[in-house]
Amino acid sequence: MAAKAKARTKAKPKARSKARSGGKAVRAGAGGRPDSTRTAKGNGQPRDLLSRLAAGAVVCAEGYVFELERRGYLQAGAFVPEVLFDHPEVVEQLHMDFVHAGSDVTQALTYYVHREKLRVIGREKDLVPMNRAALRIAKSVARRTGTLFAGDICNTNIYDPADKASIREVERIYHEQVGWAVEAGVDYFVAETIGWIGEALMALEAIKKYSKVPAVVTLAMHREALTRDGLTPAQACKRLEDAGADVVGLNCHRGPATMLPMLREIRAAVKCHVAGLPVPYRTTPGQPSFMSLTDPCCGNQRAFPVGLDPFLCTRGEIFDFGREAHGLGIRYLGVCCGAGPHHIRALAESLGRHPPASRYSVDMSRHAFFGTDQRIRKIQSDYVVKL
Repeated sequence: MAAKAKARTKAKPKARSKARSGGKAVRAGAGGRPDSTRTAKGNGQPRDLLSRLAAGAVVCAEGYVFELERRGYLQAGAFVPEVLFDHPEVVEQLHMDFVHAGSDVTQALTYYVHREKLRVIGREKDLVPMNRAALRIAKSVARRTGTLFAGDICNTNIYDPADKASIREVERIYHEQVGWAVEAGVDYFVAETIGWIGEALMALEAIKKYSKVPAVVTLAMHREALTRDGLTPAQACKRLEDAGADVVGLNCHRGPATMLPMLREIRAAVKCHVAGLPVPYRTTPGQPSFMSLTDPCCGNQRAFPVGLDPFLCTRGEIFDFGREAHGLGIRYLGVCCGAGPHHIRALAESLGRHPPASRYSVDMSRHAFFGTDQRIRKIQSDYVVKL
């Protein structure tokens, strides 16, 4: 079985992907050379993020809360994954779906499972068991699939650089969540979706103080291409690199079109690995974040969070993002809030990979009307002009 799995996933320099719309084959990979790192079964790869990054790109599926909301298992607004208690099997299946689609990482669903968010929904008593449930589910999937097991800490929504009490509470939140993840045996940490460089540095400090594993720190930019304390993404990422982060970059809020220019600047500013995990939405220079998008078909109302469907990127657009970002030298790649397994598959295929889900990638050659296969009846193909 191991030999067969290895044969299925071996990338070839001339591999072609059909991720682009219409089923037209597109040459895979970035810079003319596909990345042959394994994506599905572990195949003996080390449980070490930095070793994997040294060998090639790492694909990390994020965006769990939006996908769970879409599936009817999470409430938009608070975005707290109570599903961890209500339907743990659904969380496990989503982890498996993302791995099947090509994620190299199983990231624990501890986003917004911190003390402050549970206080907001009145479930502070569930803080410890909910974190441990998320870690237990993710670890089980990671060890079964050979993917990396990532701990996750995030924006606290209470950080105020002028308020010492808030600083102490942020320290407590990060200390707690890092500690539980260390007990669970995570392979590395992700500190994500943070808008303040001050808060990001606190998250990094907690990871370095209470663990001995690598740290990925990704910032989130709103309308203004600055952290909330006034640094450019490149300046902020340089600060994080200097403070000991192993991977720095951006996640969430911005779609591919408005994140890529910032990733280019970050790549030029730092020597460490860079991460890029946009939301799969068509953000623009005028509306650069998915929270700023307005829908002209609905009276120009704010589309966030459940009216974003008209702005969703196609899998072809995510394929293009992956190829371009990889060409810039971005090696830690993913898609954040709004991503489904089909987006992760497109991203993996943009690197020349063929995860198990690629067996079902689009092939229009046998479509009833648009197919080119000789077995398609002429009465069907002749009717195409009337469709």
